[in-house]
Order: sequence, then C-alpha cells, then structure tokens
Amino acid sequence: MSLGYLVGDPRSAAAEALELVRRAEDLGFAAVHVAEAYGSDAPTLLAWLGAQTRRIHLVSAVMQIPGRTPAATAMTAATLDGITGGRFGLGLGVSGPQVSEGWHGVRFDAPLARTREYVQIVRAALAREPLTHSGEHWQLPLPGGQGKPLRLALPAPRPDLPIYLAAVGPRNVALAGEIADGWLPVYFSPEHGQAQLEQLSAGRAHATAREGAPAFDIAPTIPMVITGASGEALADAQQRVRAHTALYLGGMGSRSTNFYHRLATDMGFGEAADEVQRLYLAKEHRNAALAVPQGFLDATCLVGAPDQIRQRLRAYRAVGVTTAVVAPMATTHDGRLRDLENVATLAAEV
Repeated sequence: MSLGYLVGDPRSAAAEALELVRRAEDLGFAAVHVAEAYGSDAPTLLAWLGAQTRRIHLVSAVMQIPGRTPAATAMTAATLDGITGGRFGLGLGVSGPQVSEGWHGVRFDAPLARTREYVQIVRAALAREPLTHSGEHWQLPLPGGQGKPLRLALPAPRPDLPIYLAAVGPRNVALAGEIADGWLPVYFSPEHGQAQLEQLSAGRAHATAREGAPAFDIAPTIPMVITGASGEALADAQQRVRAHTALYLGGMGSRSTNFYHRLATDMGFGEAADEVQRLYLAKEHRNAALAVPQGFLDATCLVGAPDQIRQRLRAYRAVGVTTAVVAPMATTHDGRLRDLENVATLAAEV
C-alpha cells in the first residue's frame, strides 16, 4: 500500500501547498490528489504542481462530469499527461445535485448512464479514434448538423493513463469496477466496507480487458491528524475532523440526496447522521460537528496517536486498499508537514 496526499484549497497559501507536495514527493508518496467543488479547479492546480515536481503522480480527485464535455476532459487529460511526462491520473465524478444543477446548470439525472457514456467518449478520444457516439446523453457529431468525426490533435497518451471514478452508492461502485482503473471512495471504513468491496469485485468481473491497462487502484481519501492518545490536543483534533465530517454528512448534497449521509446510514449510524444533517441544514454547524459519532470518526479517519494510526493503516492495507490518500487537517502548516512526515514513517513500518 502506497500513500497519496490530498491538497486542500491552496488559494490563500499556495507556497505552503507546494512545499507540502514537494515534501510528500521526497518522502516517497506515490500521488498527490486535487479536488474541485465550486472554487479552484483541479487541472490548473495540477499543472502548476506538475511543473514544480519530478516523480509524484498527479490525480484529479475529481474533475466534475457535469462541468465539462467528454471531449474537453480528454483534451485536458492528454495535455496534463503530456506536459508532466506521463504522471496524470484522470479522476471523474458526477458530483451531486446542488453543484450539478446549481453551479453547472446540468440536470442531475441518470448519473450511472451519464458516467458510462462519458467514460466511453473520453477513452475513444484519448485513443485518437474519430469521435462518434450515439447515446442517450451525447450524440457526436450532432445529427443533422455540420459537424464531422474529429480525432484528438495530439500524440496518443500512454495506454495506461488511468481513469478513476469517485463512487459511493452500490451501483456506482460496481460501475467503477467495471469501466475504470481505480476507485476514489470517501469515508471508507475497513470494518464496514465489505459490501462496497464486493460491489467493486462484481463490477471488475464484467470489466473489458484493455491492453496496457494499469492495475486497479483503490484510493480512499482519509482525514488525518496525528496527536497524542488522550488529552486536549486529541479532543481538538477530533473536533476539527468532526467539523469536516459534518459538512459531508449534513451539507454535501440536498436533504433528499446526500450520498455520504446514506453511506453513514448503511454503516449503522443512521440516527446520528439524521441529527447531523438536521443541525447542519439549520446552520447550527458547531452542534452538527458535535453530533458526529465517535464510532464513525474512528472507522473512517486517522485521528490519534502514532500507534493507533499504524493500526488503522494496517486495517486499510488488509482489506485491499492500494493507495491511502491522507488529508492532513492540522491547524498549522508545520503541523501538516509534521503529520506527512510521521505518516510516511508509520506506513513504512506497516
């Protein structure tokens, strides 16, 4: 199992973000992951980081499917992979109804069918095939118009450029196994994730063999603060991660469509997730954070003393996680740097 590092929002501290990525590269981290919501976009930051690093892989985690046409995504992926010497991994996700409809103006419907078609078109474009597609959601070229099948006007990217899918629900996870080269879960629990892993395996059983395809990568994002085993520092760290978790369980989606709330419910934390969501949507954010159950925190995050972190890393490795993507949440830059160094040591011991 290798390590990845999830970059937080770099706008106010770009130099510090770059220092953390460079340190992760020096420590042997396999990848840096960059997310996007409705702030900074992933490709711009990845290009900036790629220009100032040498070895570390660069993964979009994720580029939003409703925000770009499949062909635009293929152009971006081919460009990033080319200028970074073959270090790019294309992570994709449908986002949720609030972002898809409120930010991009794209109706959030049929997410599985949209994703399947989207990946088909992206792969065809990256293979430099003349781009034709006749589906429910995309028609290329548009019928009855003046368009013609075009092919990517760049050298073909390496055949093992991986495509990842962010997926939470059962059918989405199975789809990731079937059509992608990696899975990007959030709040994945080694103790509660057996059903998801079975869904992933079922999808892999229907995957089409592709020459040069990379080994499948299971790469969960894991909030992390390394601290003492008890005391005020641990309590502060837990509360910081609780606040982040409350955003996901309570506010990352609408009241009726929140995949993370549904995940927590499936894990047995349904009543607590309902309360977190109720408080968060009522803008009682502090109380929502306090309502995040300790059991959910322990199952899905890396918060505590080094011995506990080492034990949790072993648990992730034992269930087949191939890249543990840590998201350091210490309050200071030095604290985040120290946590990267400490988790690298602990992972090496594992």
